[in-house]
Amino acid sequence: MPDAAGRLSKVVKVWPMGLTPLAAGHRRGIMIGAIAGDIIGSVYEAHPIKTRDFPLFHPRCRFTDDSVLTIAVAQAILSDGDYRRWVWEIGRRHPHAGYGGSFMSWLHSTDPQPYHSWGNGSAMRVSPVGWAFDGVDDVLREAARTAEISHNHPEGIKGAQAVALSVFLARTTRDKGLIRKEIAARFGYDLDRTVDGIRPSYGFDVSCQGTVPEAIISFLDAGGYEDAVRNAVSLGGDSDTLACITGAIAEACYGPVAPDIAEKVRAILPDDLWLIVARFCRRYEAGYGAYHL
Repeated sequence: MPDAAGRLSKVVKVWPMGLTPLAAGHRRGIMIGAIAGDIIGSVYEAHPIKTRDFPLFHPRCRFTDDSVLTIAVAQAILSDGDYRRWVWEIGRRHPHAGYGGSFMSWLHSTDPQPYHSWGNGSAMRVSPVGWAFDGVDDVLREAARTAEISHNHPEGIKGAQAVALSVFLARTTRDKGLIRKEIAARFGYDLDRTVDGIRPSYGFDVSCQGTVPEAIISFLDAGGYEDAVRNAVSLGGDSDTLACITGAIAEACYGPVAPDIAEKVRAILPDDLWLIVARFCRRYEAGYGAYHL
């Protein structure tokens, strides 16, 4: 039953993800939804649109910093938990992914330090935490750790935690009402809005507080993965980041993305990034147990 703060205290039973193989022995599974969202939204970041009617994969679509840094967080989880090391190292391997100016300075530093950012960069890269950790406290702690290496402003940390917890709740409950209530109660985001209500006046916004709630609403207002990503892009904002966050939550809720979407991701990602994705999928795609929220 919900406690006084609206948080859950019951045990939630979680079921297997039912993932299926990709061609060439790879699997289409977890974390691909975030990367596909980034790729789909990439062409609309500089040219925002206000419609859901667009080719899902534009001929000029590409992976951006959202994918690179999401995969870097996954690599840290797979190895030593050193988020700063892997975000710095993998980010530097792909210097033309479209990083913001402040983060580019962080990448070029020999001893990168947090710079009190509230930007949505902390939220765009955090989704692997929601897949890999098995309780609310662990998810919130690790999400904060991924943010604090650069985005140590309270809003930067909050945005990362909200996204990671949304992914966790989506994969363990698939209950949109619960997700809406829990995220709103914990983080104070207004999730009682709709995509159609947001779209007319929404503009480009790189803050966590102006991106994360809208991305979550894009998922809440959708009936499936593609529907959710189209919602996110149609807001006309920071399209790749909105779609990356929305895509991560939608995949956690609805299950693996369609095979053609997964194959497109494989075709676009370079081998070094894809190998990390494949390793992460193999390790964390199994079913999960019962957890206290």
